[in-house]
Amino acid sequence: MTPRDAARAIFDSALAAGDVTPLVRRHLGLDSGRRRVLVLGCGKASAAMAAAAEQTMGNRIARSFVVVKDGCAVPVPRVELAEAGHPVPDARGVAASARLLELARGAGKDDLVLFLVSGGGSALTPAPAPPITLAEKQEVTRLLLASGATIGELNAVRKHLSRFKGGHLARAASPAGVLTLALSDVIGDPLDVIASGPTAPDPTTFADARDVLVRRGLAGRVPASVAARLEAGLRGEIEETPKPGDRLFDHVTNVVIGNNALIADAAVAAASRLGYRPRLMTRELQGEAREVARELVAHARGLEPPACLIAAGETTVTVKGKGRGGRCQEFALAASLELVPADHMTVLAAGTDGNDGPTDAAGAIVDADSVARGTRAGGDARQAMEDNDAYRFLTASGDLIVSSPTRTNLLDLYLVLRA
Repeated sequence: MTPRDAARAIFDSALAAGDVTPLVRRHLGLDSGRRRVLVLGCGKASAAMAAAAEQTMGNRIARSFVVVKDGCAVPVPRVELAEAGHPVPDARGVAASARLLELARGAGKDDLVLFLVSGGGSALTPAPAPPITLAEKQEVTRLLLASGATIGELNAVRKHLSRFKGGHLARAASPAGVLTLALSDVIGDPLDVIASGPTAPDPTTFADARDVLVRRGLAGRVPASVAARLEAGLRGEIEETPKPGDRLFDHVTNVVIGNNALIADAAVAAASRLGYRPRLMTRELQGEAREVARELVAHARGLEPPACLIAAGETTVTVKGKGRGGRCQEFALAASLELVPADHMTVLAAGTDGNDGPTDAAGAIVDADSVARGTRAGGDARQAMEDNDAYRFLTASGDLIVSSPTRTNLLDLYLVLRA
């Protein structure tokens, strides 16, 4: 098996460990005294999660509705499915949010709302607080994404512009019981950040949301209605999101059923089976993708071959060019520029959800020949880095990992194999 084949095999083993079906079924020890169960959900993996719930609960499900990213739908007999835009929200997401809130408000005190949530859920459930429009919410999202904002920063703003996020869904469902099963795509698994915490207490404030815009240089660039809402919230004219200690959460249970420990541990085991000495560097990889790539390559040079450096987490990209790509592709392209034949290294960077940025690729596998291959095909690796155009160059070099949606979402996996 070549190092490239080994890298892909390790990644595939990690994906298998993130299968949501056993994770959901393991956590469905529900109160048999509840007379009705309503299944609601949002996120890239929520349709697969709903399928697992349907297999387990069958005719106990009275009503159901789940919204997923385009291409992530899984036919489920008892579950009504909708698709919506991601990462930039669209009108379908607005309609889906309204439907979820309507069903939650219809739950009685003896009912159970089973809420299935995974990464992507925040973008899929835009419920802009009037007078903010969808177009204005879209513009804020684009600005934050381009600024390199972290998921926590992005969601702190989203929660304070929404009627759904930051505990508002739990408020709508009260006094019904709520059991939320969450698949975490966030480092550290903070419940209030996963999909912007629709059923979780929100520790962030209007002041935090405004501070994100200031810190990212966006305070003067967001739509006037957004700035006005945050200022009104700061003055106490708009009610805050539900906070920790609020009695409405007495009937809410939030459980993280899977996180990136699953994929990291599976990668360690797979690397060992393939004859590589695994070195788990971190499950909390963060930072600018191109800079982190250089750091991991440098670190791997100090390992005795055959070795596999493993990291899991989520990097960011500050977009300055007009090209296409995602954080994993930018990481891979930056790594390829560092590699030389004497390294005997192969680098994989890929998202476990099957999508990296606004592309059809999950990421890429590169080696010391990647730059030369891409150059022969007419590409310019360094110019691609300047233009944030990793997708085009990695297409030319033949290094992209293109897959259909995986229907799980447990952050990204980064591998450096030294043969």
